[in-house]
Amino acid sequence: MSTVASNRITPSARRDAAGVNDTAALVGRALLAALFIWSGAGKIPGFTATAGYIASKGLPVPEVLAALSIFVELGGGLALLFGFKARWAALMIAVFTAVITPIFHKFWGIPASEAMMQQINFTKNITIIGGLLMVFAFGPGRFSIDRR
Repeated sequence: MSTVASNRITPSARRDAAGVNDTAALVGRALLAALFIWSGAGKIPGFTATAGYIASKGLPVPEVLAALSIFVELGGGLALLFGFKARWAALMIAVFTAVITPIFHKFWGIPASEAMMQQINFTKNITIIGGLLMVFAFGPGRFSIDRR
């Protein structure tokens, strides 16, 4: 007796699996986006401090970079949350995060008392980049503006 017939996926099972996947995609997008929305929104009232911190890292035009970081984090985060141009928003945020991570979370060549926290932030950011690249690769799921 062949087991092939018993392993067939029914249309209703396929729909149920798709619903779970789309719900997981929505929750995943929301969790990824929350970090960036929170961070970007927090930079608005603290704009001068953000620009000062960017300047302290030796970067040029800190006010422009602060405004750019607000755009990427808040704008890209909202786009990711709602699934609007979600693949491109995820890619933009991933590239942004990949660029800033070694600048702001250097854990090498600093005192050991600071190194552990910076290493945690560095590896956290690498992990977040992985999640963002998953959104870029597979899309936002059915529960998104892009899919309407």
